[in-house]
Amino acid sequence: MTSGMRTFVYPVTDLAKAKALWRAFLGVEPYADAPYYVGFRVGDQEVGLDPHGHKDGPRAYWQVADVPAAIETLVAAGAVVYEEARDVGGGKLIASVKDADGNVIALASA
Repeated sequence: MTSGMRTFVYPVTDLAKAKALWRAFLGVEPYADAPYYVGFRVGDQEVGLDPHGHKDGPRAYWQVADVPAAIETLVAAGAVVYEEARDVGGGKLIASVKDADGNVIALASA
């Protein structure tokens, strides 16, 4: 069902400062650099910066082949939908659910 956790998205208030910090720390230039998202790739990992994102801390995304099917499986097992599936560009879907303890499980299409 999942191919692992590969994407970490940090909510940021100052995109320019955050971009400079992550560029220095990771030692790479961003592959995506837009006013709504900056993304860095290091090996199989992606670190994203989202100035319009959730404000409850960074989010780790599980890569899945089928986001709606994964949501259905998780809901059937007791999770509740937290953020409906949405396309964030190029057909890539993201969504999240919460488990019984309120933990967020974030999903992204592979």
